[in-house]
Amino acid sequence: MNFLDNPKQRRIAMILGGIALLILPLVLQQFGNAWVRIADIALLYVLLALGLNIVVGYAGLLDLGYVAFYAVGAYMFGLMASPHLFETFEWIKTAFPNGLHTPLWIVVPAAALLAAIAGVVLGAPTLKLRGDYLAIVTLGFGEIIRVFMNNLDHPVNITNGPKGIAQIDAISLFGHDFSKPLDLGFVILQTPALYYYLFLALVIASYVICVRLADSRIGRAWMAIREDEIAAKAMGINTRNLKLLAFGMGATFGGVAGAMFGAYQGFISPESFSLMESVMIVAMVVLGGLGHLPGVVLGAVLLASLPEVLRYVAGPLQQMTDGRLDAAILRQLLIALAMIIIMLMRPKGLWPSPEHGKSLQNRGA
Repeated sequence: MNFLDNPKQRRIAMILGGIALLILPLVLQQFGNAWVRIADIALLYVLLALGLNIVVGYAGLLDLGYVAFYAVGAYMFGLMASPHLFETFEWIKTAFPNGLHTPLWIVVPAAALLAAIAGVVLGAPTLKLRGDYLAIVTLGFGEIIRVFMNNLDHPVNITNGPKGIAQIDAISLFGHDFSKPLDLGFVILQTPALYYYLFLALVIASYVICVRLADSRIGRAWMAIREDEIAAKAMGINTRNLKLLAFGMGATFGGVAGAMFGAYQGFISPESFSLMESVMIVAMVVLGGLGHLPGVVLGAVLLASLPEVLRYVAGPLQQMTDGRLDAAILRQLLIALAMIIIMLMRPKGLWPSPEHGKSLQNRGA
């Protein structure tokens, strides 16, 4: 019997896990803000992986252009919370003499809505595509968005092209600017720790939404499409609308994560939204376990933090070879080897869905 099968034990594990997550940044910032920043980036990738899991894990639609929604959210926040539009368009400068400083309560819903529209736009032409063909089209969509952001600096400078958008406002919540430390009396929360708690709240809210979706009629319909689209259609499921809904719902998470990324970095450019980002997010979902939320979270945390942790391994290895090996290339090699070993040992993912695993075993038998 699994330890977490008992409701009481599961409740105790959740309480202990929640306490650990709350005190984690307080412990990490004792060793320097760099470790808290790693935790912040890991939470952003968890948010992205949860969104992609709706498309890939629930509905079975291989999306290699998910980073496009990440870029849409980031650029939307960058334009609405930086001096760029204020300096480019005279009428905006006249309408907003104090500059554009969009509050969080407007940014998050706007990023989610804009990304959802982009998700539906992507999903509409791909409704009849499956497998590799769907992957190629979505990959192209992601690259189109990146190139679009890279070249939209003339004849009208909207995205500032390859130079990117700088001087993006930090998040301001309950009257406190996240660019300044927060003194609670018994502890001082630095900027990375403040973002950690904001990202954690968004991840928890997203996780709850995903759990409710999985248990709903819509979630069960998505999983029916994933297992056999023809059979699902024969049973009366509207596969067209449900596919569009999957693309739109998954994209909202990417848009919100992108907006948070823009605020956190204070600078965005097209280089932050390359194809490798999409591949990495897909790898997180597959490595953790398709369609299984705890596995997706585990895969995202491991792959987001592993490159940073391996910096401390690649450095000594580079010194052992008298600098003949580039540390960055060596770090990527170590990540690839770690992923290959994990997938050989756990082909269904580190934490696969029990139901999905049983169906695969029965099918193989």
